[in-house]
This record gives sequence, structure tokens and C-alpha cells, in this order.
Amino acid sequence: MKTTTVIDYIVQRLADEGITDCFGVPGDYAFPVCDAVDRNPNIKWIGCSNELNAAYAADGYARARGAAMLSTTYAVGELSAINGVMGAKAERSLVFHVVGMPSYQNQRLRKTMHHTFGDGDFGNFIGISAQAACCHAVINPDNCMIEMERVIAEARRNNQPAYIVVPSDYALAPVTPIEVQPPTLKSNETSLQKAVAAITERLKSAKSVVVLPAFTISRLGLQKEARAAIEAIGCPFATTSMEKCIIDESHPQFAGMYAGVLSPNDTREIVEGAEVVIDLGGISLNDETTTGFTTRLDPARFISIGLNDVRIGGQVFGNVRLADTLAALAKLKSPVPRYKRTPEGNPSINGKPSDKITMDALYPRYAKFIRSGDNVVLESGSSSFGVPPMTLPDDVQVHIQMLWGSIGWATGAAFGIALANLERKTILITGEGSHQLTANEIGNMGRFGANPIILCLNNDGYMVERALEPNPDWSYNDLAKWRYADLPHALGCTDWFTARVETLGELDAALKAARESKSGAYIEVIGGRMDMPKGLAFAHTRLKELYGDTP
Repeated sequence: MKTTTVIDYIVQRLADEGITDCFGVPGDYAFPVCDAVDRNPNIKWIGCSNELNAAYAADGYARARGAAMLSTTYAVGELSAINGVMGAKAERSLVFHVVGMPSYQNQRLRKTMHHTFGDGDFGNFIGISAQAACCHAVINPDNCMIEMERVIAEARRNNQPAYIVVPSDYALAPVTPIEVQPPTLKSNETSLQKAVAAITERLKSAKSVVVLPAFTISRLGLQKEARAAIEAIGCPFATTSMEKCIIDESHPQFAGMYAGVLSPNDTREIVEGAEVVIDLGGISLNDETTTGFTTRLDPARFISIGLNDVRIGGQVFGNVRLADTLAALAKLKSPVPRYKRTPEGNPSINGKPSDKITMDALYPRYAKFIRSGDNVVLESGSSSFGVPPMTLPDDVQVHIQMLWGSIGWATGAAFGIALANLERKTILITGEGSHQLTANEIGNMGRFGANPIILCLNNDGYMVERALEPNPDWSYNDLAKWRYADLPHALGCTDWFTARVETLGELDAALKAARESKSGAYIEVIGGRMDMPKGLAFAHTRLKELYGDTP
């Protein structure tokens, strides 16, 4: 093997995983990482405005590409990124977080170095960052090749972040060559056969079945395999907001979006009335996706097909990979009655051009604006309640952080999602409160040619916060009054189309111009202070169920 340094090996090994961009912020302990990325022809350095933005961007990139690389420096950098990495862990997005730390020599001498507590202990933060990952490794020249294969395999097995930390002097040392073979992730054939037999047997006696494909299907890029399995079973499938458009909504077996009490009546009857519910990938029935825990689902009815096991009642079949289970189900001769539904259309476009913008008029327009081939990124807040009930065209990818719910995520994630596939137009739909946390990343969107369409709702404060408490008028829900439409030009995106719109006529014209723009586009949409989508208004009535009794 040609002699190579530890850090060059790490960067190339991650490039071998299909990663062509590295998000990060430079720092002196991480200079060897940055240098290795810069000189590697297979991977490009994508500098971000701060480490949290970089983590959000890496999360988005991993959702669209399958895996991402994030580089930060020791302590101050990695800890700034940790919220974004933890969100990736919660929602199973595979981010390889590579951290450069002080040299092994200075660690041994217990020197008082910057970015430390000054106590000579350099291991203070490894345990913290490792908690944001499913596996971690401290790399040296002797273990580099073995540990890289271990963490890559474990991260792939769980589809969650891996934390890789390397002292700066070890990073520049030659790697010790060792014979390694990347492990192949595959099912135990006997366990797989037993699991499929048990599923088949359970379906034989079922009078009604529904499939709930989980968000993990898209993280693993298994949408086609999931569709084939659902078609073989023949039953209806429904999605929560976390799985919006995971399979085209024009599919004849699509039964609609399930959101507890806010589901369409026929969708709710199909899901809650099913004798068997097939959880395909590990669905998250959290407080957001269930509209404040308004579901009526009996866990005893579930067949749960996870990433690495299958559970049916009290039986667990271990070492069974999701992809292999889907492939087996696609060959199933199902006894389940075939289901076919005619999809319902969206609410009609309403309002006169001179009318002020309302949420009832806004979201049907967004649904009409979105085209096949678009990436749609929804921020936690009003957009995550307003867009999901709309029927969207085929081949639309919707990205939403419904479980972790870190405001500001969507702006950073949209950057990574756009760079993961520049052939798809990325549309970011956000509110001003979330946007203020990470809007500085717009400059890098222009710098690296991401060119999204950004639709920012300005409704005078944190509307989602106003909705989720009894008194909406607390002063902490107010915001600095930014001139949002001026942001792109101020941040260097001088060729972007920008507009500030207050009426439906202005909105319609701006949307048309944004779609025609050869570069990026930014529309500031002025909305009412307490005008909110139906789902968010309903959440305001479920505060006790969401947060428990208050004194």
C-alpha cells in the first residue's frame, strides 16, 4: 500500500463512501483535516458561517446523499456543532463528525492549551461529543485502518452519526498498513426467513392491514424497495408529516396523511381500524406527528420492521436488515385484499390580488408552486403544519425535522440538501423566528452556487411559540424587525431575485419571478400575527396533553 498520512486516509475513506463535500469551520487543531480535504481531488471544502450551521448542512446533505462529512476543531468547534449532530442522531442522518484535537505530545505533557479548562485534561469533551453519535474512535497511526472500518460499519448499521477524533500530530503521521476488509452488512439468512414466515402467517389471518412507512426509508434510500413491498402486500399505506412524499402521493394505495384527530376521516378509519399495522422502518409517533397524542393505535397490532430486527408481538428476530426484509416482502404472495384510492385534490386557490395574505390562501399557493423534482425543506413551526396536509406532485422530496425540532435547522439543512444534488431545485419554507438563528448561511448558499428559493414568513414574532402557550403576548415572543428581503444582497448574493410581498397579487408575481430566476430567490411574505395553519391552531387547544398538567 502506498504510504499515506492518517488524515489523508480518513478523508479518502469517507470520500469512498460517496461523500463529495465536507462542511465545516476551520480551526488550528483541525488544520490537518482542512488541509487534507483541500488537497483531496474527490472532496470539496464547504466553509460555513459557524459550526452549528455546518452541522445542520451536513445533516441535510446526508438526508439527500446518504452520508455527510463534518469537520470542526476541538472543544469550542465540536461543542458548537453538537446540537446539529444530536438532531442527526435523533432522526437517523449519517454524519461523520471529524474533529482535530491538540497533539498527542502536548497531551502527554499536560500543557495548558487554548480551548481547554487549563487542567491538562484533554479528554473532557470526548464523552460529550460521543453521546451525539452511535459510535466513536480516537484515531492513531496503528488503529486508523481498523477503527475507520469499525465506525463506518456501525454508523451504516444504525444510520446515525459517527464521531472521529484525531490528535493533530497523529493526523500527519504515516498510517500503519494493516490488512482490512470493509464488513458487509447483511442479514442472518435463517433469522430473515423466520421473520418473513412470521409476517406472512400474521397477514393470512388479518381482515385489514395498513402500512406506515417510516422516515428511515428515505434516509437509507430505500423508497423504491418500500414501494415494491407495499405493492406486493396490496394494502393501503399512510404517512405522517415526517414521511411526507416518501412515496408518491398519486400512488393508488396511498390512503392520505395520518395525524391523529386531524387526519381525513377515511385515512383515520383505515389506520386506526386496521387489524394489522406494518411499521416499515421504525415510525416515530411523537407529540408532533400525532397532533398532541390524539392517535388510537394498539401496539399489539403492530408488525415492526426496524433497521436491524423484526418484532411481532413477543417475538423478536434479530440480525435482520431492513433492505433484505423489503426485498423478501416484494416477493410475497399476499392474501390481503387489494386497495385502490382516488387521491383528493388540494383546496382551490382563493382570494383577490388585492387581498392581504392569509394562511388559508398561502399554503394552497405553495402546493401549486412546488413542482416534480423539487426538494422542499420545512422549518419547525407553522410551515411544518401548513404544507404537509397539501397533496404534492410526484418526485418531490420533503425534508422536515419533526422529532428533534431545532429551530433554525431548515436554513442550514437547505444549504446541504441543495449541494447534495444541484439538479433539483431546493425550496426552503421558513418562519422569521427560526430564520434569524441561521440566516447568515445565505451568503454561503450564494458562494457555493446552491441557489435555493427561500420563502420566509414574517408574522411579527415567534408565532409557533405564541400558539403553544396560553398567553401569546409575552415580550419574549417578539423579534428584532429585520428587513428580510434585503438579506441576500447584504450577504453577497447580489444576483438573487428578492421581493417583499403583502398581497396575494404580489405573492403570485413574486413566485413566478422566483421560479424564473437563473440564480437564487428570496421572498419575504408578510402574514398576520396570529393567523396560523389549522394544525397549529389545534395544537393550541392541546396544551395539557402536550406538556402535562401545570400547577
